[in-house]
Amino acid sequence: MGKRDELIAKYADDLRGKCGMEPDMDLLTKVTIGCGPAIYNDDASTVAAMQEGELETVKTNFLMRKLGLPDGPELMDAINSVIETYGRSERNKYRAVVYYLLVKHFGKEGAYA
Repeated sequence: MGKRDELIAKYADDLRGKCGMEPDMDLLTKVTIGCGPAIYNDDASTVAAMQEGELETVKTNFLMRKLGLPDGPELMDAINSVIETYGRSERNKYRAVVYYLLVKHFGKEGAYA
């Protein structure tokens, strides 16, 4: 099993254990691949949920650019909802998991078809 496969398995465990859902492994794999080399960097692989600038980056770069969603308060509401689902006190919120949850939240699985 390669490094990426190990990370995908770790993300799936987080979705099951911390978020209480069974992941769509095909979609999780595509979202993880879409994160690019960031998944291998300790800092870039996680989302600093307590930093407004980081959440703004998720909104702009992922929700608006990648998923093509229009700007609006519902984007930040969705990010905060996903952070709550993951567990606000959870120290390591993996970027691929946060993105996966946002894709599911907005029903944008087609962005990875």
